[in-house]
Amino acid sequence: QVQLVESGGGLVQAGGSLRLSCAASGRTFSSYGMGWFRQAPGKEREFVAAISGSGRSTDYRNSVQGRFTISRDNAKKTVYLQMNSLKPEDTAVYYCATSVEVIPTTSPHTYHYWGQGTQVTVSL
Repeated sequence: QVQLVESGGGLVQAGGSLRLSCAASGRTFSSYGMGWFRQAPGKEREFVAAISGSGRSTDYRNSVQGRFTISRDNAKKTVYLQMNSLKPEDTAVYYCATSVEVIPTTSPHTYHYWGQGTQVTVSL
């Protein structure tokens, strides 16, 4: 059983930055690949970024490439999403999740445990 607790969401102006954190429980945290997803009202949940259990490999959707950075601190059992140069279209509820696959995929169906979600709002 894994529980994920997110923090760091909020309101920011376009061009600004936020850092999301996802603190996890469990003895085998380093065994899990982790992903960040987001969902805007009326839209499907979409992949944002993923990181392997070791933290050595990362993946991003094209629209956030170069602006967002996913990282993890296994000693602290925490995954981060550093978001820079934020745009209004980044506005969504952001979720972290644990990957079922050894190599994380872009599909939310391959993730098992999910955080509660944290709201990110980017104003013009």
